[in-house]
Amino acid sequence: MKPGFPDAAGSDAPPQSPIAPQALSLDSTIRFDCHPAIACFNACCRNSDVQLTPLDIIRLKRRFGLSAARFVARYTVPFEMDHHGMPGLRLARKPASSACVFLGEEGCGVYEDRPLACRYYALGKMHVREKRAPQTGERYFLVREDYCEGHGEPVRLTIRDYLARQGIPEYEAANRPWMDIIVRKRSAGAAIGAPSARSLQLFDMCSYDIDGFRAFVQQSGFRDIFDLPEGEMETILASDENLLAFSMRFLRQVLFGEQSIGMKKDAREKRMAARRPAWRQ
Repeated sequence: MKPGFPDAAGSDAPPQSPIAPQALSLDSTIRFDCHPAIACFNACCRNSDVQLTPLDIIRLKRRFGLSAARFVARYTVPFEMDHHGMPGLRLARKPASSACVFLGEEGCGVYEDRPLACRYYALGKMHVREKRAPQTGERYFLVREDYCEGHGEPVRLTIRDYLARQGIPEYEAANRPWMDIIVRKRSAGAAIGAPSARSLQLFDMCSYDIDGFRAFVQQSGFRDIFDLPEGEMETILASDENLLAFSMRFLRQVLFGEQSIGMKKDAREKRMAARRPAWRQ
């Protein structure tokens, strides 16, 4: 399975592409179903190439009772999402196999917490950002792999209903700010330049290490710089999902200068003054 996610393809698919060229809307009707009785069941999982999103990491690490860092080390492989080295993660495969690490004899071993890309299949989505548009737009398309017989099933439903049946809206809501950051960086190109090493490190932490980010925002250095309304930090720390939403605000402020998190007066000057003795050594 090579789901179109999060930025699957351009508008012109190559001739041999499994991507159906027609752009679909939420109200478009598709014919597709997948179930254990179908002959190709789990075939997509035996050829796995699943990119992970921040909420995928949160749901799966919680399922196994692991920290985000331990889950990532055990069950994922890193890759670079662009030529600047923007970090991404894919699910690992079984040893000496192309099968998903979570594929068992009876199917997906993490089905209730399966990644967003798995929930989408055999539907794909492109994220596009029109010029001067504040947010990304969405275009849907079908992925027709040769082995997949789901397109011949009699079930017909709108894309909106398909997304709801797969539990996608919850994932979309949590991941949308992250998608916007990725698409904004890609669409800006040279306008924002290459991110610094520190920016890439922060992107990696905010995207894939929610426990590390929790520790980061509780450090005295963070509290000395950022000025949050009374009680807001308690709300932010109340759940991984709340923390993820805040991490995306922080990331947009770091990468694009969007000041959505208040900063204490003279915070930058105080930090610079504290560092000067070390610079003189």
